[in-house]
Amino acid sequence: MPMRLDEIDKRILRALQRDGRLQNIELAKEVGLSPSPCLRRVKLLEEAGIIDRYVAVLNPVKAGLPLSMFARVWLTAQDADTIDHFMEAMKKLPQVMECYIMLGESDALLRVVVADLDDYRQFQSTHLTRINGIQNVKTDVPSQIVKQTYALPLR
Repeated sequence: MPMRLDEIDKRILRALQRDGRLQNIELAKEVGLSPSPCLRRVKLLEEAGIIDRYVAVLNPVKAGLPLSMFARVWLTAQDADTIDHFMEAMKKLPQVMECYIMLGESDALLRVVVADLDDYRQFQSTHLTRINGIQNVKTDVPSQIVKQTYALPLR
């Protein structure tokens, strides 16, 4: 059962989603608590798994991986072994940033980051299409990023 979040918990989470490096004193001041209760709440949110982990969000252009490609994948079958094999293979590919098993036209949707189109072509031919169980891959290339966020809309 999910933990019930009150308004203070939500303010803490919004602040940490905006800046995960906030010091507890700054966080407490921002959410209207003294430092000890604020730290106690953060620890509870971590223990409950609501705060999953802390990460640094990199600029993909400056990191040399400016291109996100979306690959729709069709598998040879939808049985548990084929899907499990596919999922394990995707977890091992660092270029695959996100992988979703889909209900609908395709069996999976991937977001893949690469340096350029040649890099993607090489990734697809040397890794993606060599995985057993993959029948077909169709790639979509976004022309512009309109919105990209990692913050959940807490209400």
